[in-house]
Amino acid sequence: MRIKFFFSLAITLLLIYLLDNRWVVGDTPVPAIGRFLDPFHGFWQNIESRTPQGFNAVNLPHIKDKVKIVFDSLDIPHIFANNDEDLYYAQGYVTAMHRLWQMEFQTHAAAGRVSEITGAGKDSVILNYDRGQRRQGMTYAAENALEALNDDKTARMMIRQYTAGVNAYIKSLEYKNLPFEYKLLNYDPEPWTPLKSALLLKSMAQTLNMGDKDIEMTNALKLYGKNIVDLLYPDRDIQEDPIVSKPENWKFKPVLSDSIPMAIPEELVKISNKIPQQDPTTGSNNWAVSGSKTKSGSPILCGDPHLNLNLPSLWYVVQLNAPGINCMGASLPGTPTVIIGFNDSIAWSVTNAQRDLVDWFKITFQDQKKEKYLLDGNWVDSRKVIEAFRVRDQHVFYDTVVYTQWGPVTYDERFNAENNLKHYAFRWISHDASNEFLTFYQLNRARNHTEFSEALDSYASPAQNFVFASASGDIAVRVQGRYPARRKDEGKFVLDGSKSFNGWHAYIPNEQNVMDKNPTRGFVSSANQYPVDDQYPYFITATHFENYRNRRINQVLSELSAITPTDMMKLQNDNYNLRAAESLPYFLQHLDTTAFSAEEKKAYQVLKSWDYTNSKESIGASYYEAWWGNFMPLVWDELNQEKVSLSRPTTFNTIKLTKEKPDLIFFDIQSTPEKETAPDVIRKSFSFGVEDIEDWVAEHTDSMATEKTVPAWADYKDSYLTHLLRLEQMNIHIRAGGGRDIVNAHSRTHGPSWRMIVSLEKTGPRAWATYPGGQSANPGSSHYTDMLGRWLDGKYFPLHFLKTPVEAKGITTRTFELNPIQQ
Repeated sequence: MRIKFFFSLAITLLLIYLLDNRWVVGDTPVPAIGRFLDPFHGFWQNIESRTPQGFNAVNLPHIKDKVKIVFDSLDIPHIFANNDEDLYYAQGYVTAMHRLWQMEFQTHAAAGRVSEITGAGKDSVILNYDRGQRRQGMTYAAENALEALNDDKTARMMIRQYTAGVNAYIKSLEYKNLPFEYKLLNYDPEPWTPLKSALLLKSMAQTLNMGDKDIEMTNALKLYGKNIVDLLYPDRDIQEDPIVSKPENWKFKPVLSDSIPMAIPEELVKISNKIPQQDPTTGSNNWAVSGSKTKSGSPILCGDPHLNLNLPSLWYVVQLNAPGINCMGASLPGTPTVIIGFNDSIAWSVTNAQRDLVDWFKITFQDQKKEKYLLDGNWVDSRKVIEAFRVRDQHVFYDTVVYTQWGPVTYDERFNAENNLKHYAFRWISHDASNEFLTFYQLNRARNHTEFSEALDSYASPAQNFVFASASGDIAVRVQGRYPARRKDEGKFVLDGSKSFNGWHAYIPNEQNVMDKNPTRGFVSSANQYPVDDQYPYFITATHFENYRNRRINQVLSELSAITPTDMMKLQNDNYNLRAAESLPYFLQHLDTTAFSAEEKKAYQVLKSWDYTNSKESIGASYYEAWWGNFMPLVWDELNQEKVSLSRPTTFNTIKLTKEKPDLIFFDIQSTPEKETAPDVIRKSFSFGVEDIEDWVAEHTDSMATEKTVPAWADYKDSYLTHLLRLEQMNIHIRAGGGRDIVNAHSRTHGPSWRMIVSLEKTGPRAWATYPGGQSANPGSSHYTDMLGRWLDGKYFPLHFLKTPVEAKGITTRTFELNPIQQ
């Protein structure tokens, strides 16, 4: 009996131990199953049977007066405070209430701390990601930004109050209330800090403005020579339709100095692979139309940033109301203010400016200790930072990052040692101190174009194309950022870090940045294209510039009159494929129809009658994109065989070369004994594309089916929203039209992250929006994806822009009140 008792006790204790702890099976982490499945505290508590209703009030520290928050049917909070301090406290509190896990996970990713949560990952892939983040100086950049922020009284107040609000919410949580992902991964949230908010802005800068092709261009110059480089990679495409074209108006004296030697390479080496950069399919659109072209006579502004399609949704919609401010739009969870939105008087939106704001410098160290490096004939001190990685379920991993005056040395013998990109320092504009928080504080309160411009003067990174419209009738665009003043070819190649004259000696003054106001054509627009006409005195380079979406948008806006918000919604969802319209007729001409198989005949007939529209149900789009997906790799197969980092020429230039230089040596396919020309590549890639479609049909058709159906574009593309944990089971597959180079720039994993239309009417703004997902980050909430269907169908919801809480009576589902703790 005694033995049975102790045996039962041992089994019970073992089960408690096993079920109450996290385990790793193979490379897969398993949560603490007991707590995770606990019906009273586990993940069941995250399932909401309905949206919370009614009234709730809490007493909190660090606020001065009562704050009222009303939630509408989409769970959008409308925050009414009596002062700025309470406003940003409440914004932090309510954002954390909906998005805490997302906020924290994204800051861990930015800071190189994901392995603390998940472990090192298979083949240490997560640890290596973390190392890459720190070796690119992400925390270093955020610390510099925080220093500038703390020097400004307004920004310091704003971020401290926001932080206090987030932490007040964190302190209110028990295990049963934790977001689902904390339970799944079996860890707890840590206190929020101002540094985390700075990290989120630097993470956005990394997504948008860390792109460069210095290494790729250096390799191309070494391999092919300047003539071929100029042919394959022109600084600007023809037919580019820039953001601003006013050649006679650049009357200022540029801050360029011929007394400083040109910053171009003196010696060239082939350099191997580097950390992956932003997805080239990322694109955005914005425009503003003058009242002279609208039916109402009031300006209409349209914002359409295209980014990673993530779950939880990238943006969080909020209204901020306090004395001196009444603003609404998309906020970035983890940072105060509205980033893209409108107030009583103005509206604004942004697209990425694409500028190359990165340089690489070859460093010569004195010896293997790397304590000194060569600069202008002297050995100067480096700075070493020992990075500690507290990898989950493992010992602490240490890495040493060496900093120079240029920035961190990203690659060395301990990181990516398999290639020869060693001892190159990484100079990035976002490493510099800046205060974007102040920009958005002022922008949220701006009443006219003058105040809009003053707000942008403090904005440095990531470089953006700001489009503006006001109720007083003005429209404008400004390509704003902190840009090094460059001359021809500067910023395109890897440089010698032992010579200080290769650095950035001057920056373009704000008043000399590209901008325009009230152009005669009646609209301003941007879509990631080249920013300006060829008379602008500064040299501009980037990884790539768009050359299709911008022309399509401008074509449609030029032709429209008596424009309505509905017209603008249609344009944001436009699926016309200008790339196909300019390439497909030429491609079809070069096919040999006499040698077609039955499947190729079918594809040919479909493509001949296709309307160049990548709609969801289009079969022609499937055939064309499958063809194009084989054409580009066949043309540029040489670039993959060099075993070093090289960039493909742009889509536009590839089509241009196909038409104008069909005998160019690059059209010869390396894997065949024949010598191919462009028409040969067109024919081969067509056959390969048809084979890809047939393979898809075979894979997706039941073996007993009597008829095989060519996939509609939405099915062939197979887009999906990716959960931040990158767990397939938590992704959502969707049927969507659009595609790269299309106004509806919806690729497989990237697309319209927030769409907004604002009519700036004198009686008050009217606004509509749509975005993928919902306000809640809880997969068990009805507001996790309640906007998704509308977004997919191109439908918008009205944004209820309230002046007082009383106006919320007809739209309120619940009310939340924050009260100061009575002393």
